[in-house]
Amino acid sequence: MSDQPIRILIVDDHAVVRKGIQALLATEPSLEVIGEAEDGLQAVARFEELKPDVLLLDLLMPRMSGIEVIRDLKGKFPAVKILVLTSFAADEQVFPAIKAGALGYLLKDTQPEELVTAIKQVYLGESSLSPSIARKVLQEVFQPGEKPLSPDPLTNREVEVLQVLAKGKSNREIGGILSITEATVRTHVSNILAKLHLASRTEAALYAIKEGMAKLDGKD
Repeated sequence: MSDQPIRILIVDDHAVVRKGIQALLATEPSLEVIGEAEDGLQAVARFEELKPDVLLLDLLMPRMSGIEVIRDLKGKFPAVKILVLTSFAADEQVFPAIKAGALGYLLKDTQPEELVTAIKQVYLGESSLSPSIARKVLQEVFQPGEKPLSPDPLTNREVEVLQVLAKGKSNREIGGILSITEATVRTHVSNILAKLHLASRTEAALYAIKEGMAKLDGKD
C-alpha cells in the first residue's frame, strides 16, 4: 500500500454518524477523511470535487439514494471504489448495491477494526462483505438454474489463485504468496471468471466459499 493515507469521503444523512466515523478513522494513521456529504446529490458533487480514494456510503438518503449514487458514479468513474456502510440488510438494498458496483457492504454494527480493514480492502480493489451479507449474496448468486460451469476445469494453479483471492488479497499479494508475477495473476483471475461464468472477483470469492475452498471469516 502507498505511504500516503487513503483519502475517504463519508456520506451519511446523520451528522452524528459522520462525526463518529470521522473520529474513529482519525485514530488510524493510514486513513484520512477529506470530506463529508449529507445527501446523494451532494455526495456526487463532493466526489467529483475531491476525487477520494474510497467513498464510504450510506444507502437511505435524501434527494438521491445511495444506489443511485453508485450507479451515477460508476457511469462517470468506472474505477470508483465504494464501500456501503448502512443499517439495512434487506435483499432489496443489498443486491442492487452490489450489482451497481459497490465493492463492499458492511452493517453499522460492524466492529471498528473491521471497518478499517474493509476500507483498506476496498482501496485495493477487493471485496469486503459482512458475513451475513455474504450469505445472502451466496444464496442469490448460486440459485438453481445457474449457468453450467465450463467443461474446461480449473487448473491446480487457478485453484490456488482462487483460494488466495477469496481471502481478500490483491493481485500483488496473490503473486507474492504464490511466487508468480502480478500479470500472471491477472491472467489466472480472468481465466477463472470465464470458466466459472462469473462476473466479478466478489462472485469468485463467494464461489470459493460455497465450494469449501475458503470460509467467511477468511481463515484457512
